[in-house]
Amino acid sequence: MHWAGVSLRFQEHEFKMKTTNGAIDGANVIDWPISLQELTPYYEKAELKMGVTGKTTGMPHLPHNNDFKVLAEGARRIGYSKIEAGPMAINSVDRDERPACQQIGFCMQGCKIGAKWSTLYTELPRAVATGNCEIRTDCMVLQIEHDATGKVVGVVYADKDGKTQRQKARVVCVAGNSIESPRLLLNSASSKYPDGLANSSGQVGRNYMTHMTAGVYGVMPGEVNMHRGTAVAGIVSDEAHNDTARGFAGGYTLEKLSLGLPFLSAFLDPGPAGWGRKVSGALEKYKYMSGVWICGEDLPQEINRIQLHATEKDQYGLPVPVVYKTDHPNDTNMRNHAYRVMASIYGAVGSKEIYNLPAYPASHNMGTNRMSEKASEGVVNKWGQTHDIKNLFVSDGSQFASSGAENPTLTIVALAIRQAEYLATQLGKGEL
Repeated sequence: MHWAGVSLRFQEHEFKMKTTNGAIDGANVIDWPISLQELTPYYEKAELKMGVTGKTTGMPHLPHNNDFKVLAEGARRIGYSKIEAGPMAINSVDRDERPACQQIGFCMQGCKIGAKWSTLYTELPRAVATGNCEIRTDCMVLQIEHDATGKVVGVVYADKDGKTQRQKARVVCVAGNSIESPRLLLNSASSKYPDGLANSSGQVGRNYMTHMTAGVYGVMPGEVNMHRGTAVAGIVSDEAHNDTARGFAGGYTLEKLSLGLPFLSAFLDPGPAGWGRKVSGALEKYKYMSGVWICGEDLPQEINRIQLHATEKDQYGLPVPVVYKTDHPNDTNMRNHAYRVMASIYGAVGSKEIYNLPAYPASHNMGTNRMSEKASEGVVNKWGQTHDIKNLFVSDGSQFASSGAENPTLTIVALAIRQAEYLATQLGKGEL
C-alpha cells in the first residue's frame, strides 16, 4: 500500500558488480547468479501484471506535474537527457478493472481509487478466487520445522487468537523481507542446524542494504505546490550508470518526491541549534518548494546485518531482531556528488535557497539472504532456493545480491514470477 509505484528495471552492470568493479575495500560484493538477459522476460511479465506505464503495456506515461516540470527543466539546462515520468505501476488509462490516475496526490498513503497496483487489492483477491489460496490473517510464523534428513516439513505459527498451530508443507517459501525473513531462519535453529536454517555459509542476516538515500528541496522563484499530482511524478537517470571516476561505484537516480508537511518537517535537518526559525522559515515556503529523493547503490557489507537479540523477546518468547546499518565511504561520496548535482539543477531554474536533507533513517530493504553462485557466499541459488535445504525457498527482497540504483519492487515481482514457474515445474516432476 505504502509505495510510490516506481517500477524500474535493474541495469546489466548491477547484476555483475564484482565483475564490473572488482573487489571494493570494506564491501562484500559479489555477482548475482543471473543476468539482466535472463530476467528480462520476467520483467515483462511483471510489468504486464502490475500495469507499468511504458512500452511493455503500451500505456502512456503519466503527465508531468508542476514539480516534475521544475526538475525536468533544471536537468535539461545542465545537459541531462534521461528524464521520464515513469515507468510507474499506476494506470494512466483505465486498465485491468482499475481506473486511470486522477492525480489526487499522496500516493504513498495508499491510492484512494485503486489506480496504483498493490498486492493487497489486485493479486490477493484473485488468488483467493481461484480456490487454491487461503489467507490466514493476524498470524505469525514462529518456526520452520524439518525432519531427520534436514528437509523442511512445515511451519509452526501463532494464529489470530495466539494459539500455536502447525501447517505441513511440501515446500516452504519465506517472504518476510530483509528483517523478518532472516530472523525466522535464525529462530528456526535446531540441533541439526545450530546456526539457523540455510546458514552453512554464515551469511543469513548479513549484507543488509537500504539504498544510499538523501533528499534535496529547493525554494523556487514562483509557486510549485509539489503536493499536487503523483507523489513521484518523474525520474532523472543520467547518473544511474557505473563510472568509478566520479569517486564511487554504482550510480543513483533522482526521483521527484513530494513530501507532505509532516514528513518534510521531520526530515529537514535542524542542526545543533535545534528547531527554530531556520526550519519554520523553510516550512512557510512550502508552496514554493520542489524536491527529490536520491536513490543510489548501497554496497553490501557483512557488518550491516540482522541478528537476534541476546535478551529481548517478543510476545511469543522469540528473540527480536537487532538491525545494524552504517554507511560505506561509497555512500558518502555518492551522496555528496548528488548534492552538488542538485545544487546545479535547482540553481539552473533560479533557486537561491536549497536544503540538503540527510540520509533517510529507513528505506528499501534488500539483502540478508542473498543469491549466490557459490554456497559459501550466500544463502539461496538463482531460483531463490536455499543452498542447504532443497525445499526451502526465499521469495522476497532479501535475495538481492546488490541494491542497484532502482526501487526494488519490480525486481521482487519478476523474481517471484520466475520462482513460481520453477516451483511448478519441480513439483510437477516430483523433484520437490
